[in-house]
Amino acid sequence: MAAQSQLRSGICHAEAMAIIQAGAELETLYTGARWGEGPVWLPATRRVRWSDIPNDRILEYDLESGHTSVYRSGVEFTNGRTLDRGGAVVQCSHGRRAVERETAAGLTTLVDSWAGKRLNSPNDVVVADDGAIWFTDPPYGIVSDAQGRPAVQEYDGCHVFRFDERTGEVTSVITDMWHPNGLAFAPDERVLYVSDSSLARHPDGRRHIRAYDVVDGHCHNGRVLAEIQPGFPDGLRVDQLGRIWTSSHDSVQVLAPDGTRLGAVPVPEPVSNLCFGGEDGRDLFITGATSLYRIRTTTRDARPSVG
Repeated sequence: MAAQSQLRSGICHAEAMAIIQAGAELETLYTGARWGEGPVWLPATRRVRWSDIPNDRILEYDLESGHTSVYRSGVEFTNGRTLDRGGAVVQCSHGRRAVERETAAGLTTLVDSWAGKRLNSPNDVVVADDGAIWFTDPPYGIVSDAQGRPAVQEYDGCHVFRFDERTGEVTSVITDMWHPNGLAFAPDERVLYVSDSSLARHPDGRRHIRAYDVVDGHCHNGRVLAEIQPGFPDGLRVDQLGRIWTSSHDSVQVLAPDGTRLGAVPVPEPVSNLCFGGEDGRDLFITGATSLYRIRTTTRDARPSVG
């Protein structure tokens, strides 16, 4: 049975806004990772899949049994993942410096270079309604053997890219961020939110989420949406009402579309990422440094995948 964390203080404000279900408590579903990341809900199997990056393995939590098992090991340090329009898993590989798709036939590399140069280490990924794959490319997998394979950075910077699988075109859509990490679209896909999780302070001291207007597959009007404290933003999701749910050092913070902080769900360790899922899509699954957590909400992902 999942253990319940005693974290009632701090959740009450979120309850008052009808974000967290009344009476809900944070549950610890699994402990034993070194750095958990990249959760996605798989409606076909009723499981949550996520990465344990330093242990180079992928884990799955089974909703039916309540057990966690190793899905695959020796996976080349996978990180963020999502489902494409057909329900297949699209994931980021630090070790292969690539975005790849997994199907019953195996793994297929979708993109691993731009302008003739290898990517840094794709970190997180989303798929737009038109099927285009958007992903962030910070350097974490090439600067540490705990998260990838040390290597030389081949292009100048850390960009956000858009990959059009129909044409094979890879476009650099954001170039003004330090270390772009988590990303998510507003419900109408007219705004893209991207977290900057540089482990070294930016020159201006900020660790923030930026917002960009999206027009015809290009990003415009980049601006700081919110500065995240304590710690820094990493993975994030957007719910049906356009609220941004973002990781931080001690909680999942909930922001209004204009960046105003609405509340927070305390978590007993640094939070890396999160996703909505469960039978009706209202469970929030949270990856912390070592553990997988769940709490019941009253909302769903902007584009939910439910069983």
